[in-house]
Amino acid sequence: MSYGPARRDPIAECMAVNWLTRAFAVTVFALVACLALAVPGLAADTVAQGPHTFLEPLGPIAEDQRDHLIRVLAWTSVAILPVFLLTPIILIRYRRKGRASYRPKWEFNPVLETFIWGVPVTIVVVLAVQLWTATHRIDPYSPLPGTPVCVQAVGLDWKWLFIYPQEEIAVIGEMAVPVGQPVAVELTTDTVMQSFRISALAGQIYAMPGMRTALHFEASAQGETRGENTQYNGDGFPQQRFPVKALPEGQWQQWVANVRATGLELTDEVYAKIGVQGDLAATRTALGITADGPIYLSITDPNLFGRVIARYHTGAALDPAHQPGSDTYDPERAMLPRDPMVMHGAGAIGCGTTGHSTHG
Repeated sequence: MSYGPARRDPIAECMAVNWLTRAFAVTVFALVACLALAVPGLAADTVAQGPHTFLEPLGPIAEDQRDHLIRVLAWTSVAILPVFLLTPIILIRYRRKGRASYRPKWEFNPVLETFIWGVPVTIVVVLAVQLWTATHRIDPYSPLPGTPVCVQAVGLDWKWLFIYPQEEIAVIGEMAVPVGQPVAVELTTDTVMQSFRISALAGQIYAMPGMRTALHFEASAQGETRGENTQYNGDGFPQQRFPVKALPEGQWQQWVANVRATGLELTDEVYAKIGVQGDLAATRTALGITADGPIYLSITDPNLFGRVIARYHTGAALDPAHQPGSDTYDPERAMLPRDPMVMHGAGAIGCGTTGHSTHG
């Protein structure tokens, strides 16, 4: 039985061209997205100068995350690159006037089938093993070796309050850590749910009112990067960013001494004013501070972080007038609880304890 020349199918040819066009567009978009992540300087940023992504790590945690991403891209490329390389070859070889042989009764090739199924299965197994080990290796709740610097972060609208209980200081609008020493961060919020991220040092982790989450990281080199809230929480969301400074031991001690010497005392009344909805500039105005820059505070109550959590464990619904960030919030009435029993019920926590959260 003889076969005549193959008929031209305009619809099939059009679909092939459209597929190639879409594949090319997706590839270009992916390359541009990767370039934007790898070169943060392409976007204007006045918060902090320096690396802003885990592709330019300032510490071992971010470096591990970068290496994990590279490994994942390398293994997935084993399946992706052949598609882009073989598609034009197949289109050229099997076009209307191509040189390929016509074999309508071809059904099975064991080598080809093994390749088609074996490569994806191998990739999935390897990626699963790597993901499992990486997830446990850089678990944000796992303490790093060494004595950590404890930082207690309280999310507010639209700023972060960083409490250093061991140094008896607190800062709004800036975070500093010593180079070469582990940092243990405890997080909560005194408003809506927020998402804490310092890409160049660690991953992302959520913070929620009445709960405590944790994050451990370390800065391996001196530098400055950016931290931010990535969970939308209102009009001031874009302003909830802060510089993160990794300082050598001598400069770190000078920074602590300067904050302690010049800081405003963080009383309950001052904290209540900080809870008013507003960014860093609005908070400076509310506290009567005329100088620009971060707000430095000294603390006298080492249980402030636990009392913030205890606000949501009284056993009764929270009055909107006592809720920081609400439209009816009244700082003169919104005092934190002091009852030790409430503190015990809320979990009188300390730096380095364990917990549970969803993180990325």
